[in-house]
Amino acid sequence: MTLNPRELTRRDLLSRGAAAGTAFVVGSGYVAGTSTAWAMEVAHLKPATMATLIHMARDIYPHDHVADAFYAAAVKGYDSAEAAPMIEDGIAGLNAAAQGAGHSSYVDAGWERDRVDILRDMEKSTFFQTIRGGLVTGLYNQKEVWPLFGYEGESYSKGGYIDRGFDDINWV
Repeated sequence: MTLNPRELTRRDLLSRGAAAGTAFVVGSGYVAGTSTAWAMEVAHLKPATMATLIHMARDIYPHDHVADAFYAAAVKGYDSAEAAPMIEDGIAGLNAAAQGAGHSSYVDAGWERDRVDILRDMEKSTFFQTIRGGLVTGLYNQKEVWPLFGYEGESYSKGGYIDRGFDDINWV
């Protein structure tokens, strides 16, 4: 759930602490996480649009053990002058679809299942495919995420996998 956009300074945000039951605080020019300490400035997108885009990213590639900050970093590239019109229109369509399903907005659809149903209805759209495709590299190419999935990174520069335990798996 996202708080209504309002003017908050960073000092005000920090002094209030995490708002109970919310995932993001949306302010004038920024989005901040309430469960962990992270924030990002937005220049071309509305902060509420960026918060919705982060929720969408988490619903497309859900990983409970991956923090929202990584999803935010994965979609940060859409905060550009070139991408902003397409993203704003896409999020408006996403919110309209949510309203058609009986929710006030996509983010306010409290159940993940409801949000996934909304996404399924638009999965053939250019907007959805753009976001989904960008997340593959935007999320999984972050070196900080690799340990969360047990990936140690490329091995070529270290002599390859043969002498580095490629066959030490214990789940086969």
